[in-house]
Parts: sequence; C-alpha cells; structure tokens
Amino acid sequence: MSTIQERLAGLGVAVPEVCLPASGADYRKWAVVACDQYSSEHQYWEDVAGEVGDAPSTLNMIFPECYLEDDDKAERVKRIQAAMQRYLADKLIAQQKPGFVLLERTTPFEKHPRKGLIMAVDLEAYQYGKGVTSRIRPTEGTIVERLPPRMEIRRGAPLELPHIMLLIDDPARSVIEPLYAKLASFPQLYDFELMKGAGHVRGAHIADQAALEGVAAALEKLADQTAYQAKYGSPDVLLFAVGDGNHSLATAKATWEEIKLAGKAQADIMQHPARYALVELVNIYDDGLPFHPIHRVLFKADTQAVMADLKAAGNCVFEPMSFAAAVAKTDQTAPGEHRFAYVSDKEAGLIRFTAPKAKLAAGTIQEILDAHLKRHAGTVIDYIHGTDSLETLAKKSGNFGLYLPPIDKGSFFATVIKDGVMPRKTFSMGEAPEKRFYIEARRITR
Repeated sequence: MSTIQERLAGLGVAVPEVCLPASGADYRKWAVVACDQYSSEHQYWEDVAGEVGDAPSTLNMIFPECYLEDDDKAERVKRIQAAMQRYLADKLIAQQKPGFVLLERTTPFEKHPRKGLIMAVDLEAYQYGKGVTSRIRPTEGTIVERLPPRMEIRRGAPLELPHIMLLIDDPARSVIEPLYAKLASFPQLYDFELMKGAGHVRGAHIADQAALEGVAAALEKLADQTAYQAKYGSPDVLLFAVGDGNHSLATAKATWEEIKLAGKAQADIMQHPARYALVELVNIYDDGLPFHPIHRVLFKADTQAVMADLKAAGNCVFEPMSFAAAVAKTDQTAPGEHRFAYVSDKEAGLIRFTAPKAKLAAGTIQEILDAHLKRHAGTVIDYIHGTDSLETLAKKSGNFGLYLPPIDKGSFFATVIKDGVMPRKTFSMGEAPEKRFYIEARRITR
C-alpha cells in the first residue's frame, strides 16, 4: 500500500517543513505584501520600511519590483541573501515539523474569508511555455526576460518565500473546505492583523494523518483522468493552474533545472529541496476569492497618439463620460463587444470595440498597446491592481490609463485547457491589499 507521501508525490505535491519567525516576533512587522504589488508606488514601500524599522521582517528577504530599475540591484540582492543567512544564524526563524498550513484570510473588500492551503509542489510536474500539458501549468504567458533578476536572488538564497497561488477546479469543495470546517481543532501557528489595513490572517498546522489522507484522496479524485476527459475533452489533466506568482514559479523551475544539471552526477540530486516550491492552494470556487482584471497605465504617453491607435484598430467607439460612469459600463456584461474605461489628466470615457477578434478583452487591448509601444520608445507601461491606484496614476500629467472588464472565473479552467495561456496580465485575484503576504518560508538548500 502506498504511503501518504507517495500518494501526494504522485499528484506533484509534498508536505513541507515551513519556517516561521521565532517565538515573540511581531508578526505585523514580519509579514509584507507580495513584491509585485505597488510596482509604481515607491511611497507604499517606503511607508512599509518605516513601519518595520529594525524588526525582523520578510521585507528584508524580498525584492519589491518598484526598485527593479534602480542602479543598486546587485547590492540589494546581496542584502536579501545576507538577511536570510543572518535570520537563520541568529535563530530568528524556526523550522516547523512537516505539515501543510491552513489559511484564513479576511480583507476589507470581501464578505467571506479566503481559504488557502500552503503546500510544496514538485517542479518536475510543472512546465511553462507554449502548448504545455503538464499537471501544473501557467495561465498567462511567461516572459522569460523577467526571470534573470529573480534567479539571481534564488541562486544564492537559503530560503524561499512564496507569493505563488495555485488554483484548483473543485466545485464540490472537497480539498480545502473540509479542513476549514475543523480549523479550530488544528494547532494554531499565527493569528494577527496585517499592516496598512490589509485585513487579518490566521494559520493552522495540518500534520494529522487523517487530514493529510483526506487532502490526498480529494486531489486524486480531481486528477482522475477518465472524469477529467469527460468534463473537458482532454486527457492531459490540469490539476493546478497558476493564479498568482507566475514568474516566481517559473523562476523556481528555471533555477531547479540549473541545479539538476550541475548535480547530474549526484545519485540523490532528485532529493534536493530546490526541486519543490512553496505555494498557496486555493479553490477557484472559494467565496472569498475575487477575480479582478489587471489595468494598464502608460507613462510619458502622447494621449492623442494612443487614442488614434485605438481608433485605427477598427470598430472602436469613444464615448466621453466620467471615469466612474465608464467603469460602471465596463463592468456590465456586453455580449459581442469589449469595453474599457479610459482616463487621463484631461479626459475620461468609455471605449467600445464592437467586433473584437480576440477572445478576451485583455487580448484586444494588449495587441494594440504592444504595437503602440514599439512606435513610441519613450512611453512605458505598467500593470496596475486596483481602481483607485489606476485613477491616481492615470490622472498625473503625461499618463493614460485603461480600466479592463471583469473576468468570468466559472469558465477559467475551460479557457486555459482549450486555448492555452491567456494574454499576459489578464486577471488578478483581488485588489493589491488582498494579495498574499509573505509569512511562511522554506529552506531550498541542503
């Protein structure tokens, strides 16, 4: 009979030994939001640094993306790796016994809490690129040019900290929800308010054999090839779809391939801890999991040139109105057309593409913007989470913002299975403050 570890391994899952701050740590200062948030808002990260001060914090072990264009990248990477080494040496981080972590995350934006399960996934079961059929797959295109700076951090890091979120297609709510129903019965790891009004999080340790067996059995049912093919018409089971942290998971994969190649003469190289990546698993049908579009802001933009290129794409109608009214119309279901709200320092309104060629609105707009950016070298783009952040940035002189329509998560898995990866930056699971906060870490060196 297979052991629980063997059954989970067959699914591409491992039970991790997570690391948490040592007893007495200030969790509010320890946990900070995912590094790819507030990527054009330096003030947010400066405020975080001010709140953290000299306290132990995951802030010192991550690279906020708003600093990626600064001249001190190499020095920052060294500081990150040194902080990890120091926290381990000074025993500011404590390794827990093997187990999953059951999460309850509440935010000011959602009525229901989001339920998650921290686990490790096997990078051998994951591929990125066009047309992949692996059990773990990206849902949007992976830009390989974005991996090198992330790989520089991971190559010399003794720890990984996850903001990767994987989705499961579990309408019966069979994997995470049975654990959540018994949350109070599991050993509590933490329970605290997150900084900057981002909500509350608590975590419980899931090491009970019966609980682990329940997770394995439920995942095995989701991965049943016969049932999967009957539902989706494909024999290639997509068990885990990358919801957040696409490039972080790709970084872990690329770095693991380097380690595997360098250690190919080692008989036990496949036992290396870097073979796995720590993730949060979430049911796509979770009541506390919102799906939001990711908006676009062009900086140093010629607004008239942008609007001319949008009109030139054909079947495009501009309707001037307030930004709030345009957002409301963009959020409405509009069969047969793609809608976007636009805003700059001088005007706002609604854009309607009445005969779009692309299947998704993000595909319609991204093709036009990519072509525009090639012709206007001085203009740059950023991808923004949250309506307020979009409007604030877009109303600054020289900027132009586009608000994208919502995503139908009910057809999410079917779209990925049938059409492959979505256009990049198509969706976001929640507003920026709802994103994963770094709390758990895991050793990735021997």
